[in-house]
Amino acid sequence: MSSGELADFLRRRREALRPELMPATAVHPPGRRARRTPGLRREEVAALAGVSTSYYERLEQARARRPSAQVLAALGTALRLTAAEREHLARLAGQVPSGREPDRTPVPDDARRLLDRLAPLPAYLVDARQDILAWNDAAAALIIDFGSLPPGERNTVRLSIRLGGTLCSAPAGAEAEFARQSAAQLRAAHARYPSDRVLGELVNAFAAHSPDFAAGWRDHDVRPVPTLRKRLRHPRFGPLDLDCQTLLVPGTDLRLVLYTAEPGGPSAAALDLMGS
Repeated sequence: MSSGELADFLRRRREALRPELMPATAVHPPGRRARRTPGLRREEVAALAGVSTSYYERLEQARARRPSAQVLAALGTALRLTAAEREHLARLAGQVPSGREPDRTPVPDDARRLLDRLAPLPAYLVDARQDILAWNDAAAALIIDFGSLPPGERNTVRLSIRLGGTLCSAPAGAEAEFARQSAAQLRAAHARYPSDRVLGELVNAFAAHSPDFAAGWRDHDVRPVPTLRKRLRHPRFGPLDLDCQTLLVPGTDLRLVLYTAEPGGPSAAALDLMGS
């Protein structure tokens, strides 16, 4: 991972901090020097992290050596990073070894059994590239017959590009959530597997298709979004209002994606019929 990625991440997280929410002792009084940029100043972050201003400036300019684990921990606290962001920072700084490409081992049998047991809830498993590796019959009935697609097209991002708004949409005000969640997931995957060519091609394709994805990618937002609200248009049951939940399978790159509906409503009844 290049030092430029680390520099960009630090700068964007610094600019995202609101000075009025920081401890008064950590932020220079407004009258000392007018703020010309959003967020904290570099010297303020340096002071919070206990490093020199010149060193922190070199980090943001991609001119400093790799920071130590202790410095990264201090920067994580100063920038108020989440656990996901701290892990991302460590990967960008080379403190966590990168892999060559995502794990392509077969889906474990117990994970496949879990998918079947989740019926009538539609569910599928994706890897770091967002490739759909396994699914239950309810997911195929709800979304598309994944088995009829070429393996390279069984990917949530590629399906979003291919199907556009013909399959699903989002409630008003939440249209960008799927694109930004995809950006967060692929950005984190890119930090783990920076040399993965297929992953890079996927990022480029979606960035060209979706301005919201491109914006999320530039922001280095790696925070997971556990639940998305979606409206799917099913050819038989019509519009369905569903919650799409994503759960990490511990010890793997796999994520379980499942769809649920408000109990007692027409969408839940439709899921029951599909699952049967």
